[in-house]
Amino acid sequence: MAKLVFGMNQSLDGYVDHMALPGPSPTLFRHFIEEAERQAGSIYGRKIYELMRYWDDDHTDWEPEGAAFAAAWRKQPKWVVSRTLKEVGPNATLVAGNLESAIRALKAERDGEIEVAGPDLAGSLTELGLIDEYRIYLHPVVLGHGNPYFAGPRPPLRLMTHDRIGEDVIRLTYVPA
Repeated sequence: MAKLVFGMNQSLDGYVDHMALPGPSPTLFRHFIEEAERQAGSIYGRKIYELMRYWDDDHTDWEPEGAAFAAAWRKQPKWVVSRTLKEVGPNATLVAGNLESAIRALKAERDGEIEVAGPDLAGSLTELGLIDEYRIYLHPVVLGHGNPYFAGPRPPLRLMTHDRIGEDVIRLTYVPA
């Protein structure tokens, strides 16, 4: 059975605004490449999926790390939860209909970690009791605005691990209590 993991970069005051947070350090970017290489897939909400489609096309200004992340991202299966999209890109499946039954079936038929991306989608899956682990990549920045990491219910959590990635980022790993 697959494990659903919601992990995102977050400011000290709880926001996940990718445009306002600093870009990842080389160490953190390498960490994300390694995560993408070992994941069994990703489940995206529409907004995050549309942002991540950037990695579908090659860009001449990429450093080797950008190409490595793109290769890992393209290889993994993706499921996109959306009521408005009619089609999705390569190696992606549109999830329509009953969210709970679709995600429960996905968890049952797969093995490994499946990333959940997007605070709104994660809020819905948290409410359904389907998130198995939360990974907060805490950056030393105060934004004062943006989308909160916990966009919906705030589940009781138990800290499992914490580790430093690079100079400034701390990864906090929680499971539902």
